Amino acid sequence: MGHWLYRNIVEPGKLPLLLALTAFVLTFVITRVITRLIRAGRGPFGNVQAGGLHIHHVVPGVLLTVGGGFGSVASDGRGFGAVLSAVLFGAGAGLVLDEFALILHLNDVYWTEEGRKSVEVVVLTAALVGLFLAGFAPFGVNDLSQEELQDRGTVILTITANFVCSLVALGKGKARTAIFGVIVPLVALVGAIRLARPGSLWARRFYRNRPRARARSILRSYRHDRRWAGRSRVLQDWIGGKPSPDPPRLSGRR
Repeated sequence: MGHWLYRNIVEPGKLPLLLALTAFVLTFVITRVITRLIRAGRGPFGNVQAGGLHIHHVVPGVLLTVGGGFGSVASDGRGFGAVLSAVLFGAGAGLVLDEFALILHLNDVYWTEEGRKSVEVVVLTAALVGLFLAGFAPFGVNDLSQEELQDRGTVILTITANFVCSLVALGKGKARTAIFGVIVPLVALVGAIRLARPGSLWARRFYRNRPRARARSILRSYRHDRRWAGRSRVLQDWIGGKPSPDPPRLSGRR
């Protein structure tokens, strides 16, 4: 266990990635704590204003990400410069992705239902980086032996097959499965085999003249969402805070 931990996590080649992930998670957690305190009107914190303009924390996040990225290139991944760049990049990425929904919608949706996307993207990013640290490589290359790696045909075939499975899973409306499938091929294979979600590109193309498959897809999606959607929302609320309720609309107004 100790040898695996050193080889996959602590060895010098992966130390910058470990530091970046740590800075990423800590920055996100600290940022959410501060924003929730500001929202509740507690503590000494407040929104950053400059000339009446609200400065979102995505702005310093972009600066830190750019500085960390260029610093990493300049340091060639070695020495104190690489360590500092990794921390700056991780912290900046945490600030940027915490407001991913704002970037996506080009609107301040931090405490709305749309703002849940930020929490989802942060958790997904942390999980993927964690898989990289654990020794997983994209498209299942880590599962090949040294003899297989020396055979270019085997490598190309493996990468192509896993990429196709991930692409099919994405076409079936299973974005998270497709993304994780890039790192863990078995996940992509399961997503590619199972029924597509209603409204996905695959369902619109291949279930158009297959009413039974379309009905099964709708029923399975309903059962899945009924079972997991509520739990997912509870987890997102626990991590990032519960969104504000939509204001009631007056009758006759749009």
